Amino acid sequence: MQSLDLDAVRAEFPGLSRGWTLMDNAGGSQILRGVVARMTEFLFERNVQIGGTYAVSQAAADALAQGRYALAEIMNAARPEEIVFGPSTTVLLQNLARAMRHTFAPGDEIIVHMGDHESNIGPWMGLEEFGVTIRRWQPAADGTPLDMDALDALLSERTRLVAVTHASNILGWVNDVAEVGRRVHAAGARMVVDGVAYAAHRAIDVQALGADFYVFSLYKTYGPHYAAMYGRYDLLEELETLSHYFYGRDRVPGKLEPGNPSYECAYSAVAIRDYLAGIGGAPGRAGIVAGFDAIRRHEDGLTGRLLDWAASRNDVHVIGPTSNPDSRRLPTLALRVSGKDSDALCRIMDQDRIAVRHGDFHSRRLVETLGETGHGGLLRLSLVHYNTPQEVEAFIAGMSKAIEG
Repeated sequence: MQSLDLDAVRAEFPGLSRGWTLMDNAGGSQILRGVVARMTEFLFERNVQIGGTYAVSQAAADALAQGRYALAEIMNAARPEEIVFGPSTTVLLQNLARAMRHTFAPGDEIIVHMGDHESNIGPWMGLEEFGVTIRRWQPAADGTPLDMDALDALLSERTRLVAVTHASNILGWVNDVAEVGRRVHAAGARMVVDGVAYAAHRAIDVQALGADFYVFSLYKTYGPHYAAMYGRYDLLEELETLSHYFYGRDRVPGKLEPGNPSYECAYSAVAIRDYLAGIGGAPGRAGIVAGFDAIRRHEDGLTGRLLDWAASRNDVHVIGPTSNPDSRRLPTLALRVSGKDSDALCRIMDQDRIAVRHGDFHSRRLVETLGETGHGGLLRLSLVHYNTPQEVEAFIAGMSKAIEG
């Protein structure tokens, strides 16, 4: 069982040396030194268009292929061609909805979980104008986990797709996506999963989850401002091309990457994989899984300390689950402090160089359901494995002072 060497971990993230305690990682994590090195290598040594016969072009193509392979290992895809690159999760899901549009007939139904980030809601609701019926899977008003009975009530013979989040970027709770997938597939439908709030914390296994499509952002998972989508190969083949007319449906995944992916960003995924595997002490998928297990154990300690602190105060209210059974709670906590404006609290923490955030975090429908849109919205702190127990104590001391001041 691997343990986390925090000194070694933090040395891989140059951005941590700026004197800030960074607890806004769900908005974007720090970038790995190795990621920047891979991008620099590509730009200096391989920066030409792929598809040529000459050696530099072949090296560029190899870099892109390595990036796909690395992400296939990170997500446990069956083959690297199941990895589609794009500038952001939002764009990838908008592109997926556009490419899937022809597969829906008027009256077909899409179930959308309304507690998700807007990137996995808006693109599907946009298909209403083409005759698709959107069935709204409502989150609970108290922020409790997914209601499977509510899903069963919405599933029908007309259901074609269910859109759900692996973990809420507000509630911090890991949803039982595998169970959702079993129910969805039993109904003859497909499942698209937003994994953005999950991917930095736990190993993804798209095959075990039964995900037909799975999307997450590299810039929230220690990489550059870029994103990747897994799609089961046979399903990707069904989709319309988003590229030039001479890109046929069989041109997977290129037909879904109009204009070419960013080669240097794709290549940088190799460094993310190698870093995670290095934590796990083994190459490839086995190391990734072991690395995330070490990350989980460390993060559980941070999460537990924060939950204990919040429980010790009558004026601090955690939104969503307040315990961490079976490591289902990520170190992403949204808080409401009685009688305090979240914006004002963030500004006080700024003075201590502790970075947290307030608002709705583009999960506005969930925040509206929770009734938490006023007074600056929610205050959110979001940690990852490079955060330390000392930083948690600094947050607790600073926030306690801000509340009481």
